[in-house]
Amino acid sequence: MTISNDSRSRIKKVFEPIALAMGRLGLTPDGLTLIGFGITVIGAILVALQHWTIGGVIVFLGGAFDMFDGSLARATGKVSRLGAFMDSVFDRWGEALVYLGIVIGGELAGHTRVPILAAMAMGSAFMVSYVRAKSEGLGFSSGTGMAAVGIMPREVRLVILSLGLIFADAPNIKALELALGIIAVGATITVIQRILHVRNQAKSANRPPTDEQEHQTT
Repeated sequence: MTISNDSRSRIKKVFEPIALAMGRLGLTPDGLTLIGFGITVIGAILVALQHWTIGGVIVFLGGAFDMFDGSLARATGKVSRLGAFMDSVFDRWGEALVYLGIVIGGELAGHTRVPILAAMAMGSAFMVSYVRAKSEGLGFSSGTGMAAVGIMPREVRLVILSLGLIFADAPNIKALELALGIIAVGATITVIQRILHVRNQAKSANRPPTDEQEHQTT
């Protein structure tokens, strides 16, 4: 299961009218990035205070702003490398703070497995992002190609984590533990998928051309 770039484009088109409305209010793509980060910080604080359900809702809303800033940038022709850099940096920063909030909240509440699972999930999630950044920096899967590789990109992790938090206010914390476990395993699988994807690209680049390819280039 993957989210193709075509699917991403269709989803982002849905958010475009909302993003344009925010633009008419004077908000810029970078402004939306910072607002989304601020909302995520609030969600992380609520989670650390063990307000799991409302914290999960706020975390999801903060993550949803990732759709708005990119949509506004594309719709208004303000796409830039600096904007993409800011978006990625604040996405990772916000994600780290949410996991830190879960570690703190779980520890204070006496849920001993939650901090361990949160640390595992965060490590695996960050490896997903690192593999993409490193591969693109070395010239593999340029553009958004790597984003469609793997079963657990950021969008999927956000939904699973938010649901785990929202249902963690049930009689036990099992929903959150399950969500963190799924992310840890799914993100690890995604890292492996992306490594294999880059390995295949490297092999293709080093493969001698076929007779047909040689004929086409002459």
